Amino acid sequence: MSATILIVEDEARLGDILEQYLRREGFHTERAATGPRALELWRAARPALLLLDLMLPGLDGLEVARRVRAESEVPIIMLTARDEEVDRLVGLGIGADDYVVKPYSPREVVARVRAVLRRSQPVPSAPATLHVGALTLDTAAFEARCGDEVLDLTVAELRLLAALAQAGGAVKSRSELLFALGALERGTDERTVDAHVKNLRRKLGACGEGLETVRGVGYRLRA
Repeated sequence: MSATILIVEDEARLGDILEQYLRREGFHTERAATGPRALELWRAARPALLLLDLMLPGLDGLEVARRVRAESEVPIIMLTARDEEVDRLVGLGIGADDYVVKPYSPREVVARVRAVLRRSQPVPSAPATLHVGALTLDTAAFEARCGDEVLDLTVAELRLLAALAQAGGAVKSRSELLFALGALERGTDERTVDAHVKNLRRKLGACGEGLETVRGVGYRLRA
């Protein structure tokens, strides 16, 4: 059974586009254009995730998120035309799982929906030792090797590398990687991830050839 996504967006054109892309990817959708209607549909449909616009009639998105979060841990991705840092921090501070600023690519939103849903599902414990090509990562010892060479990585770089290695070649969004760094709740800028990846590529040498950028989404590590 496909997951239900509740789209809360008062701009009909944007809502139509999001609905089209999500349904094309196999999701079921529900639509609301006001804050009160969003709460009604959330309680009735019990969606797997909310795509929640910040500026809504009736109740704004932040208040909707507060009321939902008071009763449930359902994932929430905020959508807004306001990109001020304080707005982002407030959105994340009340329990939003991600934050996308307009204008956005619908494909990016779908990718973030998938990423947040993956992150919200319980996963089995990862093995202590991970292998990606010639790269070996021992998460118990917090040590990475390229062949026989021990790599001089920071704690943040090791955490980032572990998150990518555990993904098995799947793309990890910048917000997911921030979460792995333990920085998302503190409002650290996503460009921090880019800086860590740049350093990782330099330090990994030949073992970093599989560390790929996926434009507009994030990164992946392939053998």
